[in-house]
Amino acid sequence: MTETFETAVPARRSRWTGTWPTNTGWIALGALTGFSLLVGGTAIAGGTWQDAVAEDPTTAVGVAALCYLAAAVTGVRWTAWLVALLASAIPVTSELLDTPRWIAFVLVGLVLTGIGLARGRSATWPQAAAMAGFFGVAAVALFLEPRVGLALAGLALAAHAAWDVVHYRRDVVVNRSLALWCIGLDLTMGGICVALAL
Repeated sequence: MTETFETAVPARRSRWTGTWPTNTGWIALGALTGFSLLVGGTAIAGGTWQDAVAEDPTTAVGVAALCYLAAAVTGVRWTAWLVALLASAIPVTSELLDTPRWIAFVLVGLVLTGIGLARGRSATWPQAAAMAGFFGVAAVALFLEPRVGLALAGLALAAHAAWDVVHYRRDVVVNRSLALWCIGLDLTMGGICVALAL
């Protein structure tokens, strides 16, 4: 019997796993979370959701970046979900200490990066670089004219969705459910911020 390519090389398992309803559900949950955070954050600040400022999407970028970085440092995927919850304490702590949020996110990012490098985790470098890039752009937005800053921070957050897609596609660093949830959050919150800034 002649061996063909199909019989000699086993079919590669598709990396696009999960059912359509399940994947859509995670994205929808992320979108709802992003919308709720935007509305809730501005309401707490005494405004309406149309009064969103660059600090809202910048905070979301910081949380997203820390989720990926923490999972890379620990080597445990579900850590990203835990950090998604724990990182929400950073803005509260920053307010109590009267320190800008962006400084707190940078400090936590530096500590995590140091731990990851000390542990020899190779995935630390790409995640630290991604945090520097995405969060760096969003942090710069805080110092710009409000509408320009909101647009730039929104774009940085929406662009993070590409990072989510890469990790979902490759099935690395974080759980696919978190990557899908993050796609919904990033595109919804980032897109609304850009739209409000126009």
